[in-house]
Amino acid sequence: MKKAVVYASTTGNTEAMANAVAEGVKASGAELLLAKADEADAAAVLASDVIILGSPAMGDEVLEDSVEEFFGKIESQLGGKKVAIFGSYDWGDGQWLRDWADRIKAAGATVLNGEGLKGHLEPDEETLAECKKLGESAA
Repeated sequence: MKKAVVYASTTGNTEAMANAVAEGVKASGAELLLAKADEADAAAVLASDVIILGSPAMGDEVLEDSVEEFFGKIESQLGGKKVAIFGSYDWGDGQWLRDWADRIKAAGATVLNGEGLKGHLEPDEETLAECKKLGESAA
């Protein structure tokens, strides 16, 4: 099994979450593709069995620009795919993840983790443990 983890991070919080997800992927025995959104190969990501995407909440709870751009490249090709999402935020209540989950479902993919996994600011040990579990169990 191959799992792709694609993310962006502006302050390091979402990157810490992505690294914990990647640790979980490795612990599951799956092959890992880990990339920042502005460097990710869309074809390689789409060839993965599971796609795990991460973005911090920006502005009025929207995706970070490079994640929005990458997601725009793959969105129409997500039909039948398994996708999980995560990210960090400072204010708000997670609307950017709910909106993202709706877009993924509208594209015909299965969202493996409901409305996504969110971490407030710098992820604490509990959040990092949830991220690792996401990487292990996403299948």
